[in-house]
Amino acid sequence: MPIYEYECKACGHRLEKLQKVSAAALTDCPRCERAELSRLISAAGFRLAGGGWYETDFKSGQKRNLAGEASAPSTSTETGNKTPA
Repeated sequence: MPIYEYECKACGHRLEKLQKVSAAALTDCPRCERAELSRLISAAGFRLAGGGWYETDFKSGQKRNLAGEASAPSTSTETGNKTPA
């Protein structure tokens, strides 16, 4: 369940409430008891970024980095006859 932040437009009181996503937003301020609460938009507590995410969290053996496959340069080197440019 997400934690929602609220602020009262009348008295400025701020509070957090653990609610279901389907639950109706609160409207009555617990401090001044007026119907002036509004839900605030806040940043997420974490961010998923970077190339360190694997196909599964606990995969054994060869780990497969899905994020780095398309953008990773090839590390293999070819040997043989090369024509000078």
